Amino acid sequence: MDLQQMRYVVAVAETGGFTRAAERCHVVQSALSHQVAKLERELGARLFERTSRRVRLTPAGEAFLPAARQALEAAGRARAEVAAAAGEIRGTLTLGSIPTVAAVDLPAVLRDYRLRYPHVRISLRTGSSERFVEQVRDGTLDAALLGVPSGFRPRGVRDRELGQGRHVAVVAPGHPLAAEGEVDLHRLADEVFVDFADGSAARAQSDRAFAAAGLRREVAFEVSGVELMVRMVRHGLGIALLPEPFTAELHGVRCVALTDGPVRVEHLIWSRLPPPPAAAAFLALLDTGTPPAPH
Repeated sequence: MDLQQMRYVVAVAETGGFTRAAERCHVVQSALSHQVAKLERELGARLFERTSRRVRLTPAGEAFLPAARQALEAAGRARAEVAAAAGEIRGTLTLGSIPTVAAVDLPAVLRDYRLRYPHVRISLRTGSSERFVEQVRDGTLDAALLGVPSGFRPRGVRDRELGQGRHVAVVAPGHPLAAEGEVDLHRLADEVFVDFADGSAARAQSDRAFAAAGLRREVAFEVSGVELMVRMVRHGLGIALLPEPFTAELHGVRCVALTDGPVRVEHLIWSRLPPPPAAAAFLALLDTGTPPAPH
C-alpha cells in the first residue's frame, strides 16, 4: 500500500468514476484502475462497486476512505513541516469565507500572502458560518471568516472578532422606499423579502431583529447565494437586508439606512491545535498572535 494508491481511491470516491479520477490525477485510466485493483487484492476486499452506469464505495471502501484521507493529510503536513524547517513555506492553505465578508479585504490579503509564500496552494471555499465552524473544528478548513449575530460564540475553535456593522435595506431603484434616506423595521414589515435559508446564521440576524421589534415579515424567496439575492431584488421580486459595508459594491439597487436594523459581527476562527506552517503564516498576516514559521 502506498500514498499514490490512496490518492487514486480518494479521487475515484470524490469524482464518482475512474475516468474523471484519472483526469484529476493526470494518469491514464488503465494505470489508475490497475493500482486500485492491486490495492484491493492487498486488502482482500473490494473498495468500489463497478457497474456500467456508476461507481460507488462498498462498505469496505467507506471504512477505508477516511483513513486514506488522514494518511494523505499527514504526509502533506510532514512535507510542509520539513520545508518550513528548511526556511520555506509550502503546502496547502484551505480557507472558508462568507460571501459578504467586509471587515477584511480578503483578495488583498490573499494577494499579499501569495507574494510572500508563492509555493503554497490556496483553496478558498464559500458557504455558511455555522458549517465553517464545524469544518474548522474537524480540520477540514485551516481558518474561516464568519458573519454571525451579536452574541454568537463559535465553540471548539479559537476566534477573534474582526468588526461589526448594521444592515441596510436593499431595494430596486423603482421601489417606493428607494428615495428614503432612512427607515425603521416597522416601515418594512409589510414588504416581501428575499433572504437566506431559514435556520442559517445569516438569516437569524434579520429574524431576531424583527422579533425583537414585535414584528412578523414574509420571506417569499430563500436563496443560498447573495448574487442571486441581489438579482432578485433588482428585478423587484422583494427587498433584502444586507451588511452595509458589503453593499457599497452593489450595482443596480438602492440601499436605505435602517435605524433599528440587525447587527452583524464578523469573526476569524481557526483550530485550537497548532496550525501547519501555511496556516500559521496566514494567521500571522492577520495579526492573530500566531507566530509564522520561518521563511
